[in-house]
Amino acid sequence: MKKFLLLTYLIVSGMYLGAQIPEHYYDGTDALRGQALKKALYQIIKGQTEYPYTSSSTDVWDILKETDKDTLNPDNVILFYTGWSVNAAQEYNNGRGWSREHVWAKSRGDFGTDPPAGTDAHNLRPVDVSVNSARNNRWFDTCSVAYYDNGVATGCYTSTTEWVWQPRKEVQGDVARIIFYMATRYEGENGEPDLRVIDYLPADNSTNEPVHARLSTLLRWNELDPVDAFERHRNDVIYSFQHNRNPYIDHPEFVNKIWGPDSVATGIIVPEAHLIALYPNPASAKVYFRHAENLIKEVCSMEGRVLLRSTDKMMDIGQLPKGIYLVVFKDQHGKIVRRLKLVHS
Repeated sequence: MKKFLLLTYLIVSGMYLGAQIPEHYYDGTDALRGQALKKALYQIIKGQTEYPYTSSSTDVWDILKETDKDTLNPDNVILFYTGWSVNAAQEYNNGRGWSREHVWAKSRGDFGTDPPAGTDAHNLRPVDVSVNSARNNRWFDTCSVAYYDNGVATGCYTSTTEWVWQPRKEVQGDVARIIFYMATRYEGENGEPDLRVIDYLPADNSTNEPVHARLSTLLRWNELDPVDAFERHRNDVIYSFQHNRNPYIDHPEFVNKIWGPDSVATGIIVPEAHLIALYPNPASAKVYFRHAENLIKEVCSMEGRVLLRSTDKMMDIGQLPKGIYLVVFKDQHGKIVRRLKLVHS
């Protein structure tokens, strides 16, 4: 009965292969930036059709068998963090099969496996059972300790000092766009969690606060791993079930318009104190500058020694030791117009 219902649903929904973004789906978003764009996207994607986590009718197991199907072997699914292909029909199989990974960890907001957040297919990916346990609810960030599963390289990394996880490079952008989707879709309305992306690692690794890290790393991953055909196809399949889309797959440029260097709309009058700014802060790699004039930026030690200098509105501070720095903004005549502290973490 379960298979019949799934087949019927796909027939009714139409063929998803080669699907396009529905006409007018993102109408009204072209001129928006920052929170205005984020709110508009929320209005577009909220209220999706919900499915149960486990059921004799169509559930998220069934959806993932379609979204993450191995195109070379349609009986299999591709595991997210490792890229391994495994038999889809076995599902969990007492730990011998595969798991359903909540990319935005379900403990970060404590939404569990209840609809809508806990069963949102945009946030769920098939994973190896033991790899899923290793990732746990770790924050996403760069790390250097290669993770091996039963002696086999996974392409993932973890850390012995921080509660962090770095997926294989082929899906780092996928992770970023999923996290940004969740932070847009769940705004705290109707009893749903209000999810936020942060740019620091909380001191309490067990916190149930509705936050996920790390923003600067996710922004970088979104750029380094662009949307591919598998990800676009996955978005189309989920739309055929849930009737909502991940806007950051359809329009990756939305990421920077909300969280990155393009987040400030032009023509908006703001107080003078806010005309010059830097973000994110703290930062781990790239820092972006906000100012109207052509300014020179110098990153200095707290003793005043100039370490980096740029006229661009972005600077990579990744090569600097972690610590507190002073960013000096100068006009074209060398006059200092503002000083801001920067935390490199």
